[in-house]
Amino acid sequence: MSKCDAPQTDLLAQRFRSLGHVVRLRIMGLLLSHQSGLCVCEVADVLGLPQYMVSRHLKALTEAGLVNGQHDGPWVYYVPVRDPLLQALESQLRCSADDKRRLGSRLALREGGRCVVGPQGEANA
Repeated sequence: MSKCDAPQTDLLAQRFRSLGHVVRLRIMGLLLSHQSGLCVCEVADVLGLPQYMVSRHLKALTEAGLVNGQHDGPWVYYVPVRDPLLQALESQLRCSADDKRRLGSRLALREGGRCVVGPQGEANA
């Protein structure tokens, strides 16, 4: 019997823990459905949650190595990492029809493919 690779086992446990929250599962579903990236305010509006709460969940997913943040001016766009665990779970991480509908409405506010609106549809000054 072979021994488990402790660092790999620890990383896998961290990834599963990070996916052990319904909000994070919904976030992953959104990110996997729009792989070019979503900003925090877009995710917050779709989920109907405060931006600070979404940021905390995205931080946990980032620390687990499941998402990356890409800076573009004042915005940070989060994208899923191409990871064997996510690839194995992708069919189970689909976003709901309601989340898809809200995401479509929110993405319609973009200009030039980029977010230009703050949370809850307030214009960014």
